[in-house]
Amino acid sequence: MFGGSKAIIGIAGPTGSGKTLTALLMARGMVSKPSEIGFLDTENKRGSFYADKLDGKFQIADLYPPFSPKRYSQAVKEFQEVGVKVLVTDSVSHEWEGEGGCDDIANMKMGKSGMPNWIGAKREHKGFMGTLLQSDMHHICCLRAREKTDFKNPKEPVSLGMQPVCEKNFMFEMTASILMSNEGRNQQFLKVPYFLKEAFGTGEGYLGQETGKKIIQWINTGEKEDPAVAKCKSEMLMACEFGMTAVEALWNRLSIPMKHKMNPFMDVYKAAARAYDEQAKEEDETPAETLKAKLNGTALTLNLP
Repeated sequence: MFGGSKAIIGIAGPTGSGKTLTALLMARGMVSKPSEIGFLDTENKRGSFYADKLDGKFQIADLYPPFSPKRYSQAVKEFQEVGVKVLVTDSVSHEWEGEGGCDDIANMKMGKSGMPNWIGAKREHKGFMGTLLQSDMHHICCLRAREKTDFKNPKEPVSLGMQPVCEKNFMFEMTASILMSNEGRNQQFLKVPYFLKEAFGTGEGYLGQETGKKIIQWINTGEKEDPAVAKCKSEMLMACEFGMTAVEALWNRLSIPMKHKMNPFMDVYKAAARAYDEQAKEEDETPAETLKAKLNGTALTLNLP
């Protein structure tokens, strides 16, 4: 995706944060006419409320439960078949914890410990991510966000702030991802690569058509990321699911020049890997056991630069 010909943008925020309108305006800047925009609506026909916000009609389709990754993937393919160039999905959060989404899939089959079995659910989620990454369309994914609290110590809960409702790595697999607030006037940058800084501004003020135009300008004419770095980023992200053990193993196999190139991004991957390790503990499965059960030798034999 990085340095490629398509963009996948993640926009998260609580109700009223302006993410839906921002996504549509951004999409308008990415196409020559509104009819090239698709809107996949999981929010009970919310997309119809915005039908008059652009200078023409865009294509709307509703997705109802079950919100399984496979149904999202099928919807994406159907929009692509009718010639849509930018697909806005509002919201992707249902794929993770909506009715019939990954959370329900995991809870359908409990593990030996009586905890949710996430192996199948994560496999389905990966299929959906593959559809997004391999699609011929640009994507703008809207996600719900809410305050999250860490209750590991029930006597001293810790606020984690506003968090997107999605799989832990989802926002970092995007080309760029932001968390919106103040009815769209402010943005917190979760991930905006250097070559898109100008498009997304300073985090103060509205985003819209000009943002979309600058994204397309970069895709068409802008500086592209080193393909070797892009490949290494993708492989490092894949390793995150298997925790710090896999991430450190891949890091150790990199050449010195590649380590210098990857160093600015490693904090993101380490944070994701630690989150997966914590999830493994919660599922009564140690990181080492997770690695042994799922890895099957693949993540540690990737063709690294």
